[in-house]
This record gives sequence, C-alpha cells and structure tokens, in this order.
Amino acid sequence: MLPLQGIRVIDLTTVAMGPLASQWLGDFGADVIKVEAPCGDSTRHTGPTTEPGMAAVFLGANRNKRSVVLDLARPDQRDVLARLVDGADVFMHNIRPQKLGKLGLEPQALLARNPRLVYAGLHGFGEAGPYGGKPAYDDIIQGLSGCAELMRRQTGKPQYFPTVIADKTTGLVAAMAILAALTGRASTGRGSIVEVPMFEVMAGFNLFEHLYGRQFAPPRGEMGYPRVLSSHRRPYPTRDGYICVLPYTDTQWRAFFLVAEAPEHADDPRFVSIAQRTANIDALYELAAHLIARRDTGDWLALCERIGVPASPVLSLDDLMDDPHLEAVGFFSTLHDQALGALRMPGVPVLFDGQRPPVAMPPRLGEHNEEVLRECGLDGVDAPTRVAKI
Repeated sequence: MLPLQGIRVIDLTTVAMGPLASQWLGDFGADVIKVEAPCGDSTRHTGPTTEPGMAAVFLGANRNKRSVVLDLARPDQRDVLARLVDGADVFMHNIRPQKLGKLGLEPQALLARNPRLVYAGLHGFGEAGPYGGKPAYDDIIQGLSGCAELMRRQTGKPQYFPTVIADKTTGLVAAMAILAALTGRASTGRGSIVEVPMFEVMAGFNLFEHLYGRQFAPPRGEMGYPRVLSSHRRPYPTRDGYICVLPYTDTQWRAFFLVAEAPEHADDPRFVSIAQRTANIDALYELAAHLIARRDTGDWLALCERIGVPASPVLSLDDLMDDPHLEAVGFFSTLHDQALGALRMPGVPVLFDGQRPPVAMPPRLGEHNEEVLRECGLDGVDAPTRVAKI
C-alpha cells in the first residue's frame, strides 16, 4: 500500500518538467492518467527506440502512468476531459494561460465542477509578472535564473549545466506543492489552485547560497558563494586518475594536511577556520590539488577513510549501471516488454516501510482509453486511440 493509493491525477503536461512531477506522484502510488493529443507527447520521439512512440526520453519520465488520447480541438473531447476531471483529485497542466480559456480549462471553471480538486498550473513564469504567459524551456530558464552566469564565473564563459536542471528541479517542487495541497485539502475539504513557475523556482534555487553578501541590507559583500564558484573546485588529479575529496571542518583539514605530509599548512592562518578558508578558497584548493597529485587514487581513498574525510572515485554514467551499492539496494528494475524487449529503468529512490515502490512500464499512446473511460462511466465514447501516422 503506497501513500498516494486512491489519489487520481489527470495530467495534461508534456516534455519534461510536468511529466517528471506526475511521475513522482505515480511512483508514490497515485493513479496518473496522462492525457495526450493524437500526436502524443513530443518526447515519445526523442532518443533511441525500437518502437515508434516509445523513445528513451519518454520512457525516463512516464513510468507508473496510464495513457488516454483526447483531441481537445473537438468540443465533445473537451467534454470527456471535463468528466475525467470531475472524478479526479488533481488536475495538472503546462498549457500557457492564454490558451486555457479556449479549452475550457480555467481553474475557476474546473473547481466549480469539482470543489475538492487540486488544480496545478506548471508554467515558465508567474502569471502576475511581465513574463507571465511567455514560453519557456530548460535552456531559457537556465539563462534567466543565473545558471549560465554561474558557469561563466567558474569556467570563463556562460554555459548550461549539462542536465535539464530547471525541468528536474521544478518537477520536484511541483510534486511537493501538489502533495502539500492534498494535505491541506485533508484538513479543509476544499481544493486549491497551485501555481509552479520555473523561473521563480530556479531563482530561489540558485540564490540559496549565492545571495551571499546581498542577504543583508546594506550588503555585506558580493553575491556568489566563493567555495563552489572556485575554478579549482573539481575532481583532483592523482598519479593514476581522479578523486573527489572534501575536507570541510577544521579537524578534517588538519587531518588531511597531516596525512598529506604537509603539517605546516595545518597552522597556516589562511586555512585555520572556515571563514578564512572561504576567503582564501582558490589558494586552498590549488594547494590541495598539488598534494593529492603525489599519490594514487586508491591510496587517497584508504587514507581519507581512515581519517574520516569524505572521498570517492569519479564514476562515469556507465559505471552507475554496475555500481555495487546501487546493485545491493536493488535500485535498478528490469522490465520485459514483448515488443521493446528488456528495459533497464532507474528505480524509485525512496523506500516506504523498507520497500521500494514498483516500476510499471510507461504507457503506449492511448493504451488505456477504453479502460479509463469505462471506469468513469464513459464507455462507448468516441475517442481517438492512436496516431494515424508517426
């Protein structure tokens, strides 16, 4: 029995942010019904595949869901969607606000039909601001929220993080906000409108540590946390590879200098406290790199374990597939599909009562039309079930 069992989610989101949010809800036991246009979510065609419409990126964000196809350009299909929402606990979308009225999906209209509904709009920007209603993807939000500028500070040129960090982070926040709204409904009996804007989420995400001296009025320093912005903050080269090492406390740095056979640096006034180390972080990390380069990776791993300093090897993405820890905790699931063959999927990372929630096969386009419509008393309704041409 998973915590969200019995919660039904009608999910109109596409691409990454929204599907990742609804996937979390499905992982935790909710019945997530993914409503797609006849052409399907665009990620169905992003990445390698052995079957049209079931590409890798879609598989990564749509497990533990069911798929229904509705053509919302048709009034009768919009009526079907409204009937689905009538019996739902959550309705979520990433449709730009100016299009909602044409589809009859304004929050007030749906809440009038279903007062217990949690209505979640996942947008690029908050609707009240001048950017409200503008289109946004991960790259745009990375540029606006400071991600690309942080990379410039560290590397010398603006770059995106090599992951869809804005989509993934906002997806997590959206799932958390929806869960909070459901918890509130349990007390009040009333639904609510949840707005989750990517720009604001990522601005807060980056300013957590990088507001820094501007946290104060008047400012007590510049913006940007020096330790994580240092160009020397990277895996350290050893004699035979690379290692991640992070002495952090006063005790850990003193122990590190001792095993590095450089005890004179333990009393260097630049490095004796966290305040001084932060002020001299480039010099500290440059010195650490010089000392670490003298020994092999294995030697450093053993030394760091002995003195209680966090350290690890640098793993590749390929290494994760055979990592002994992930194998021991049963992180990966292998699904077997008659058409696609064996699919290896990352598991749900959290446990409930010691058990990892199961991973169900991502749905084919319109796979559950008849099943879902029958459950809602809409069997016999004319609804498209597949793409005519892919």
